[in-house]
Amino acid sequence: MKLENMKALLLDELQDLHSAELQITKALPKMVKSASNERLKEAFQSHLEETENHVQRLEKILKHMKMNAKGKTCEGMKGILKEGEERTKEHGDPAVMDAGLISAAQRVEHYEIASYGSARTYAELLGENEVVRLLEETLEEEKSADAKLTQIANQIHQQAKAA
Repeated sequence: MKLENMKALLLDELQDLHSAELQITKALPKMVKSASNERLKEAFQSHLEETENHVQRLEKILKHMKMNAKGKTCEGMKGILKEGEERTKEHGDPAVMDAGLISAAQRVEHYEIASYGSARTYAELLGENEVVRLLEETLEEEKSADAKLTQIANQIHQQAKAA
């Protein structure tokens, strides 16, 4: 693959991620409000702060590469978040509702992990070491957020099972 094509692919991925992260910053406050488990609320709130940093990091990357952050709407994240928003409108046992919120949140995390991993690989192929470092930093934060959700899920799933 020619470098110019790889650079275009990286730009596409970065713009997609930027759009996704902006959408997530709007969705997470609703998830905080909908969660009943205090640890889950704190995890969502913490991830909101991380996500705001991810937006800034992506903007730094795009500026470094002399690329525009705008230009694309992440339709994949739009769909994932729409499904998650449906969870915030449901009513029922709080533990069961929280289990559904975690499932929706982990779909978001897995999409981000895949996307950041791809973008990092493209940056590696282009020899963009600073971009690789910044993308790797975000990728590790996304993996950590997913692991934290899994820990909380184990507790909540036991509560939901008992409900």
